[in-house]
Amino acid sequence: MSLQLSFSAVEILHQGSSLSVEGPNDFMLSPNAIFCAGFCAVGQNAYSFAVWYAQTNGETQDATVVWMANRDYPVNGKGSKLSLLPNGNLALRDADESHVWSTNTISLSSVQLFLDNTGNLVLSETKGGGVVLWQSFDFPTDTLLPQQVFTRYVKLVSSRSESNKSSGFYSLFFDNDNVLRLLYDGPEVSGLYWPDPWLATWNAGRSTYNNSRVAVMDTLGNFSSSDHFSFLTSDYGTLIQRRLVLDHDGNIRVHSRRNGGEKWSITWQAKARPCRIHGLCGPNSLCSYHQNSSVNCSCLPGYKRKNDHDWSFGCEPKFSTLCNKTQSRFLHISHVELYGYDYGILKNYTLHQCQQLCLQLCHCKGIQYTYVFGSGTYTCYPKLQLRNAYRTPYFNADLYLKFPANSSYSFEGSTHEQSLDCSSSLSTMQLERAYMSHENGYVKFLLWFVGGLGAFEVLCIFVICFLMVRARERKYSGVDRRVYHLAMTGFRKFSYSELKQATKGFREEIGRGAGGVVFKGVLLDQRVAAVKRLKDANEGEEDFLAEVSSIGRLNHMNLIEMWGYCAEGKHRLLVYEYMEQGSLAQNMESDELDWTKRFNIALGTAKGLAYVHEECLEWILHCDVKPQNILLDSNYHPKVADFGLSKLRNRNDTSTYSSFSRIRGTRGYMAPEWVLNQRITSKVDVYSYGIVVLEMVTGKSVDGTDNGVVAWLKDKQKNGCGWVGEILKPNVKGVYEEDQIEGLLRVALQCVEEEKEKRPTMSQVVEMLIKCKREDDNLHHLS
Repeated sequence: MSLQLSFSAVEILHQGSSLSVEGPNDFMLSPNAIFCAGFCAVGQNAYSFAVWYAQTNGETQDATVVWMANRDYPVNGKGSKLSLLPNGNLALRDADESHVWSTNTISLSSVQLFLDNTGNLVLSETKGGGVVLWQSFDFPTDTLLPQQVFTRYVKLVSSRSESNKSSGFYSLFFDNDNVLRLLYDGPEVSGLYWPDPWLATWNAGRSTYNNSRVAVMDTLGNFSSSDHFSFLTSDYGTLIQRRLVLDHDGNIRVHSRRNGGEKWSITWQAKARPCRIHGLCGPNSLCSYHQNSSVNCSCLPGYKRKNDHDWSFGCEPKFSTLCNKTQSRFLHISHVELYGYDYGILKNYTLHQCQQLCLQLCHCKGIQYTYVFGSGTYTCYPKLQLRNAYRTPYFNADLYLKFPANSSYSFEGSTHEQSLDCSSSLSTMQLERAYMSHENGYVKFLLWFVGGLGAFEVLCIFVICFLMVRARERKYSGVDRRVYHLAMTGFRKFSYSELKQATKGFREEIGRGAGGVVFKGVLLDQRVAAVKRLKDANEGEEDFLAEVSSIGRLNHMNLIEMWGYCAEGKHRLLVYEYMEQGSLAQNMESDELDWTKRFNIALGTAKGLAYVHEECLEWILHCDVKPQNILLDSNYHPKVADFGLSKLRNRNDTSTYSSFSRIRGTRGYMAPEWVLNQRITSKVDVYSYGIVVLEMVTGKSVDGTDNGVVAWLKDKQKNGCGWVGEILKPNVKGVYEEDQIEGLLRVALQCVEEEKEKRPTMSQVVEMLIKCKREDDNLHHLS
């Protein structure tokens, strides 16, 4: 399709007028002749109404589009129209007269549509000062033009590829902390990647202390945002054509040129290293750079490409993924980093220890093994998924891929790499959607009518039944249903009937607490799960899901993994992984829990609490640390359960530290702050943790808030030598070092100090226990 820029172009569209997809002169031109608005081809017999930079030759084939009305719902190349209706609504209709897009505006006054010199398509009233009813600048797609204000209510969404202009996987938006961020929301996973997710907000040069959430690029090339992020383009100060685009590869760039006859050049970009953009090459792939700074994608050894035309689908294994702990081998690839999806972050591990751990984990795909210059030690990252992998010669980390022992895969460098540049000689691509044409329209209408008439009665019955079910759900829930996209958390929503079937009618109870009852169940995919049915189910679905989504994002080897939830009517249920050995409370008297296991339980529990206190994105208190909430897997590794649920009823309270409406926790494990009505901080969990450790070592259970165990232990400690042997829990097997147990007790007693300022943080507890363990290992080595 070709449009000639002539004076026959429409300057103003009045009420009752239309622009047709077939009309050679049915397009609008800005007064400065820089921008056009009209129908633009986006696929075979597929068109979108768009605004683009005018070309000197007047053709739209290679036009630079800056806005689209219907990017995900293109219309037919014949019979489609954009009409300004008499009621003031601007509407786009397909060839079959179906409604595709509109501004949803109504005006009793006369209105008009025009394209101004900034590229803004404006619908305004003709009288009374020309009140703006709607403008394209308020609804951007993937581009911001100079003077176009970016606010909290909108986002930029990348295109799918260079040739497919439909919505892609990347978005730019203001988050709830008022920070401008980039998000990858792919087919399987999602994650923030700009600013760098491992940086605290202030370390990234951003500020959360604003409520305007606004950003804009001026005509000279200066971009500034309310979160203190700003930049100047390399050609700053020159009045030229510019556009800020979230490109299809997930990078934000400013493209500039002097006039329509020049090619666009990049004058600023957000990610200088594009391989760090999440999802760029898809799963099981490797991103690398070439000398010309282009990005290249390749499948990791042993994997093959899923889709030859789209790298976002990544690669799939050529080998069987059956779990075999003994018949496996590792393939070494140097200078590779993979971000995220770790089983854990294990410091000061040898390569052999790291590989052995991966062999024991059926879902471990490989390990990243990194040397840490500051500490002079190595860190082990067992990988449950191979995503966001990139290779640079200066990165001091190695990747070890796990393969079957009889495989012969090897790494051949860059011989099979393919450029990410998916440009083609074709400006459009074939889309999956089919379109009607006007030809034989009446015949097709009759055929559809006769066919539809036979199914009309069935459809009516279906609609009536559906409405009755919806009405019944609203009767119990009290709120309208909302669709929540929880891809960032990696878990799913279960129906109540599905969980009822999985638990055989909630038959086998495996735990009970103040928050609810826990039942054992088997899901449809044969995973054994723990299903907790919450007692207090009065909160709305929106508040419940907001909290569950924050908890579901937690990922640590010492935290119980949440697989999903149910929020249906009055039912509120949580689905967790099942722990074979039950709780620490159930195993406290077990002969299987020797001294080594008990020390490791204390260390692992401390790591889990340190993570939720200081490392995760959401600040979470547990408020009920006790042996019943520390669960043990088949190898007696601890995982903290029921964390964060105390926040379910206080989501919108900004004074999280002090606004608890009631005392929370269990008698004997509660910190004095609860009783004294003092400010509540993470130190309440530190106190409870200390009580748990003392109970685990001495075997003396706590009873009441006046804990005599602590006073008894402090008296024993004052007596000096030999006190450790006097307080140890009897009938516990295993060899132990007295210095290690003394160190553990010393840390626990610090945790249960009456004054919270004297208690350590959980991260300090972890450091002290690791030091105790290391010193004990050194003694064994010397002996």
